[in-house]
Amino acid sequence: MYAHIKGIIDSVTLDRAVIEANGVGYELFCSSLTLRELLPGRQAKLYSHFHVAQDAVALYGFRSEEERAMFRKLIGVSRIGPKVALNVLSVLTPEDVSLAVITDNAAAFDRVQGMGRKTAARVILELKEKVEAAEMVGAGGKKDEGSSSAIRTEAIAALVSLGYDGALAGRVVADLPEKDSVEDMIKAALREISKR
Repeated sequence: MYAHIKGIIDSVTLDRAVIEANGVGYELFCSSLTLRELLPGRQAKLYSHFHVAQDAVALYGFRSEEERAMFRKLIGVSRIGPKVALNVLSVLTPEDVSLAVITDNAAAFDRVQGMGRKTAARVILELKEKVEAAEMVGAGGKKDEGSSSAIRTEAIAALVSLGYDGALAGRVVADLPEKDSVEDMIKAALREISKR
């Protein structure tokens, strides 16, 4: 219904922003990552999603088309509503979500409010066919075409078991060139994490 809304940011609160366009104030629910980029009094363009549910009608705003596309994929997962989808995108970028899905990294969702490991596993399972490897390369990833996703998946799992954040482990491993073994991938990832 609305592709995007462009106007002056009137106000920003914890979970929403009001953008004034041609004398109309549109209230849009947004992720924390989007809200951080919005400053009252400045012009902004938010890609929008008009959501109609049994008990509510709401407008959601996103800083990029990729974020909106991932939101739509997330709400397509059974028992994931707009609120949980926004919680996911408040912690993880669309590229992080794609990477978590591709590498079966349920730990990447650990910091998402309202989402446990079982729900994260369901999200990963249901998004497997909807998320492509090309989506995670957009964030600067250098994932080689011929790299073994099994090595990357095991390396991420090992880093998580060592106590590292799942999203960080996923990003670091995705940025590494292909390795011959899980051990080499873990060593390279640990070296990279120590630099950050």
